[in-house]
Amino acid sequence: MASIFSRIMAGELPARFVWKDDLCVVFLSNRPLRPGHALVVPRQEVDHWIDLDTSLLAHLTTVAQSIGNAQMAGFKPARIGLMLAGLEVPHVHFHVVPIRGVHDLDFGNQDPNPDPKVMDDAVQTIRRELRKLGYDQVSE
Repeated sequence: MASIFSRIMAGELPARFVWKDDLCVVFLSNRPLRPGHALVVPRQEVDHWIDLDTSLLAHLTTVAQSIGNAQMAGFKPARIGLMLAGLEVPHVHFHVVPIRGVHDLDFGNQDPNPDPKVMDDAVQTIRRELRKLGYDQVSE
């Protein structure tokens, strides 16, 4: 059975994408910890990050860094948090989150019903900043 992330990539479920390339996609979390919380997800369905090919792992972290640079420019947080927990969905994904402090990385603080306008503004902010940084993988 396909993971929820594979179903999102197949267009079966909605998502706000900010990045697409041959190896991965990035879209906003539908239960964000903070505005702009993005997920970097490989197209290949791999359950545990330690099973990733090292070149794919390197690509995912490079993309996460690019997203983080866009978030830093667009949201002006204290830091960009990066998490790889792997318990919520059996498909590797990095959480890239604009944070004010470590408390912003607590999954107990997820917003189960984020304001659609805040989500739309966040996706536009990340796309705009990625374009400014010269990336052509920006997804509409």
